[in-house]
Amino acid sequence: MKFGKRYSENAKLIDPNKTYEPKEAIELVVKTANAKFDETIELHARLGVDGRNADQQVRGVVVLPAGTGKTVKVLVIAKGDKAEEAEKAGADFVGAEEIIAKIQNQNWLDFDVCITTLDMMGALGKIAKILGPKGLMPSPKSGTATNDVTKAIKDVKAGKVEYRLDKNNIVHCPIGKASFGQEKLSQNLNTLMEAIIKAKPIASKGNYLKSVTVTSTMGPGIRVNFKTE
Repeated sequence: MKFGKRYSENAKLIDPNKTYEPKEAIELVVKTANAKFDETIELHARLGVDGRNADQQVRGVVVLPAGTGKTVKVLVIAKGDKAEEAEKAGADFVGAEEIIAKIQNQNWLDFDVCITTLDMMGALGKIAKILGPKGLMPSPKSGTATNDVTKAIKDVKAGKVEYRLDKNNIVHCPIGKASFGQEKLSQNLNTLMEAIIKAKPIASKGNYLKSVTVTSTMGPGIRVNFKTE
């Protein structure tokens, strides 16, 4: 694969055979995030589990202390008092059957997170095949299917992210923007990694953290030394 000049110059700053301590890795990832836009910094953690087995799934949510740096558009599907509560709490879009119909008929997906009250979960069955593949289907596990819509909205706006395994047993998750600087990115990285380590399944045997890498949108990967102990 051929890389551009900027990428190649940044790659020279990183030893591909070295696993860096978290503080040094964050320092390097910020230094190499020198594109003409504010690059997103991401974590990629390859885990020693087999996600095909239900007892080895790794999934959860965590509120990043410094936020994500992203303006999150929230849709709340609710009726009556809960719809009013959602509007007061800062939801960007609020509705019930009419919103479900809009998603179903127009494939409208102009939102980043969908929250629903528990009484509306059944009605969402009509659009599960649309929301599911996009990672937008509300669920009690992620805190997006709940009657406490105020808390759900505030958590999302404050920087709540969901982490989960992909088909290759890797967790991919943003930890902020390059403009955050080292201190805030380190706080977010440590908070996310603590959650992932705590979520280690009992059925997982051997090395749980096979590799941990941080990278910017346009930059090379930097291996990070994290231990489960």
